[in-house]
Amino acid sequence: MRILQLIDSLEAGGAERMAVNYANALVSRTEISALVVSRKEGALRESLFEAVPYLFLNRTKVIDLKALWKLRKFVVQNNIEWLHAHGTSFFMAVLLKLVYPKLKIVWHDHNGNRVKMKGHDNRMLIVCSYFFNRVLVVNEELKVWATRHLKCNQVLYLPNFTVVNNKERGQTLLKGISGKRIVCLANLRHPKNHITLLEAFHTSGLAASGWTLHLIGKDSLDAYSEELKVYIKENSLPESVFVYGGRNDIFPILQQATIGVLVSTYEGFPVTLLEYGLSGLAVIASDVGYCSEIINGTENGLLFDPKETAQLREKLVVLAENEGLRKEFGAALAATIAKRFSEQTVIADFLHFIH
Repeated sequence: MRILQLIDSLEAGGAERMAVNYANALVSRTEISALVVSRKEGALRESLFEAVPYLFLNRTKVIDLKALWKLRKFVVQNNIEWLHAHGTSFFMAVLLKLVYPKLKIVWHDHNGNRVKMKGHDNRMLIVCSYFFNRVLVVNEELKVWATRHLKCNQVLYLPNFTVVNNKERGQTLLKGISGKRIVCLANLRHPKNHITLLEAFHTSGLAASGWTLHLIGKDSLDAYSEELKVYIKENSLPESVFVYGGRNDIFPILQQATIGVLVSTYEGFPVTLLEYGLSGLAVIASDVGYCSEIINGTENGLLFDPKETAQLREKLVVLAENEGLRKEFGAALAATIAKRFSEQTVIADFLHFIH
């Protein structure tokens, strides 16, 4: 089998991480495992295995014929059979199929908010789905939506997976006291809900006992980012809350942390929770999307309503004050991931689905 991952960018995000994870995982399991980025390169480029054939299209408009023919040439040269298109890259995938009809497309939906989108927002996707051979989704709710609306009758829910990437080298040193660091791995944008985290941390009083909060993720220096920085400054938090921007040494960073939090108002299947678990962190996650299928709220981590700052504050204090519980949750989450979300299991199911 010869398969190509297609993604719009390699900036740090869930869909982007999965494109890289699939490309790397399939190297030893297929004849060719390649990856193409259409619009923008990014930090995840460094996580890609050297054995993965790679191409950047530098696509600059919706219908970019130069980029399309560059992609077609790459596909022909590598005799690609399957195009695994992630997220919004489905449109480029369909354009390619129109000029290279024998190509088969598996589209992977990572958008946990799709079921709440208005009908016209998905109109182009529904039209393009006539050209899909398979559809993958990251939770059961998306499977119901895809089965009902898309024009492809082969739909499979497949959980995300992650692995510790040995190519990552530690470059980022987290500030604060070892054993008292809370980390939030999420780009600074809606719906990641950082302001709720800042409010909960500030009102918890944990900073007074040496705890620090570390925000890791792309900073677009926009209004969202500015709101967070103003809050940090106005509430005298610069010595206890730190904003690092995007980083590509995620696992070395997480190994310096103690508690991992995810406060999003919606999620599809958050790879971040898997990364926290592989790093042995105690986790607090918002009870949205697939989070509760990974974190059960009692044995391997805590859940909260992302609209309730008080709930998050309470759970931050509970974990900060109970080292035994943190260790118990960290070990249990690691076991959950090993059993249900391993690379071996997910990739085997993926290959069976497209065989």
